[in-house]
Amino acid sequence: MQNAFFLGLLLLASAAFLWLLAGFWQPIFWAAAFAVFFHGVDERLDRTFNGRASLAAFVTLLLILATVIIPAVLIGGALVDEAVDVYDRVQRGEFEFAITWVETQLPVVNDLLEEWGVEISSLREQLSTAAVAVSQFLASQALSIGQNTLRFTLMFFLMIYLLFFFLRDGPQLLELMIRVLPIGDERERFLLAKFAEVSRATLKGTIVIALIQGTLGGLIFWALGIQSAVFWGVVMAIMSLIPAVGPGLIWVPAALVLLIGGDWIKALILTAFGVLVIGLVDNLLRPVLVGRDTKMPDYLVLMSTLGGLTLFGVSGFLVGPTIAALFLAVWTIFAQEFHDAECPPDIEQETGQAPQSAGSE
Repeated sequence: MQNAFFLGLLLLASAAFLWLLAGFWQPIFWAAAFAVFFHGVDERLDRTFNGRASLAAFVTLLLILATVIIPAVLIGGALVDEAVDVYDRVQRGEFEFAITWVETQLPVVNDLLEEWGVEISSLREQLSTAAVAVSQFLASQALSIGQNTLRFTLMFFLMIYLLFFFLRDGPQLLELMIRVLPIGDERERFLLAKFAEVSRATLKGTIVIALIQGTLGGLIFWALGIQSAVFWGVVMAIMSLIPAVGPGLIWVPAALVLLIGGDWIKALILTAFGVLVIGLVDNLLRPVLVGRDTKMPDYLVLMSTLGGLTLFGVSGFLVGPTIAALFLAVWTIFAQEFHDAECPPDIEQETGQAPQSAGSE
């Protein structure tokens, strides 16, 4: 009876504490994500500074601010204006001239679309609706930050504050978590190792490549004088999650629009850059970034990212794949412990011994 009462009190106190922190999950999550991603940098700096963990964490924090956070804030500010501008231009019908040109000048395309059961008029409507939806989503997310400047500032500094301690005390916090969770230490270590492996590979092999492709796409749009380069760069970063086609869904129509408008030199430059630079980034960088890490399947990354964006807004770009990585890690342990007769070698390599079976708990 005492044990039952104590466990009930433990669950109640834990639920109350989580409810207390519910409004701060975003800065906590982002601080933890940056700490995990830059853990290797912090470790190397810690060795350089002869074990002075606080100094290493501070320098790592400055690097994160200079290379990631400040550029992201600046891009977000530019995105607000450009998303609103794109929305206004779509509403005015500025993007419909390309479809009208295809409809009048290329009857072969009309016939081909009709064979596939697609009407050019409905296609115009659907493309316009999609463009409005994307621009509305990005504009609403950016404007919500602008309208809640005080809250965003407080959350930002809270994230920076937590990030310093996560960098400095991360290993101790993980050991504490392993000691108190009632899952079994070996199982917890393997779960954390597998989760870190999958999430790290996914972040490096998908999110980083998406950001690089979006940045390259935005830069070439800006260099060619295409309006709303930042906006289209962000859209290309999101589109890069779609296998095979990716950013081509944006730069190919842009090249066609330039060609229709008579700027065939710019259309040729954009096509060459899209094929030779943006298109090859994935093939060249993914093996280097991912290495031997286990990456999630592309379709799971796409679905989890879209689900994350729907549920959590812009933060879902990272939250979705992270939840999917945890899902895969937990089910990997379940499959190995409850469906394999013997412990797989990789578990023994990770933990030094076989994880406890359900019957030994």
